[in-house]
Amino acid sequence: MDFKTFVFYLFGAILLFAALRVITARNPVHAALYLVLAFFTAGGVWLLLEAEFLAIVLVMVYVGAVMVLFLFVVMMLDINLDRLREGFWNYLPVGALIGLLLVVEMAIVLGGRYFGLDAMPNPPAAAEGYSNTRALGMVLYTDYVYPFELAALVLLVAMVAAVSLTLRKRKGLKYINPDEQVAVKREGRVELIKMPAEKE
Repeated sequence: MDFKTFVFYLFGAILLFAALRVITARNPVHAALYLVLAFFTAGGVWLLLEAEFLAIVLVMVYVGAVMVLFLFVVMMLDINLDRLREGFWNYLPVGALIGLLLVVEMAIVLGGRYFGLDAMPNPPAAAEGYSNTRALGMVLYTDYVYPFELAALVLLVAMVAAVSLTLRKRKGLKYINPDEQVAVKREGRVELIKMPAEKE
């Protein structure tokens, strides 16, 4: 077994352990931190496959942004853990059956004659000066430029919808009017009161 294969199996074992701990950890913060470990390990697997851009995007976007948001929401909310675990054992048989079906399907696919080392040999080494990021950008902005722009438009519509839903008028909503804050005078903020001195 060469070093690259050893590192792949090591990362695979860590990734499986982290993914298992995400769904079995009792503390939501611990589960989110195990998910961070899973993302980092998946990024390492992407690096082994010479997909540097996808590895960096996975770490920067998911670990740097999405998981920070998850941790912020989990720590800010008062989550009742006992209430979350109430129906766990009721759904365990269905979850175990689905997991078993997934394992069987993966074994059938990966154990077939299309996924052996003879059918899928190692890819040829990249030429000197080859950049995975440049190649991906060339394909994305030439052959798939219209689907890329369409996806950007869908994300823009989703962002505008999220902002409009947040800023709608609701009863009891406290908000600040910037015009009133800019036009405020010192007399409206500070009030000087003259009081007689107290003598002992």
